[in-house]
Amino acid sequence: MSLTKNESIDGTTLTIQIKGKFDFNLVQSFRQAYAQINESIIKVVIDLRETEYMDSSALGMLLNMRKTIESQVSTIQISNCQPQLRKILQISRFDKKFDIS
Repeated sequence: MSLTKNESIDGTTLTIQIKGKFDFNLVQSFRQAYAQINESIIKVVIDLRETEYMDSSALGMLLNMRKTIESQVSTIQISNCQPQLRKILQISRFDKKFDIS
């Protein structure tokens, strides 16, 4: 389980990639990943390409992130969801709060 963050070359997109389990163990590192984003960032992408599991604390972390940065960025996207994660997000109605691809 790990978390990495990268800014795009043009400095407008922050990508946070989660590998393995997205659960309570990532609370601090996830919060730190978006805590001090640059003013130039207009889009945040949560890349779940290598995420195999997420629990309710992950949903809470996503909501807290949205609440914290929604006034700073125009788009928060959850991308590359595995089918089981997409189902969790849809059941939780996160498709109404986030751009999910």
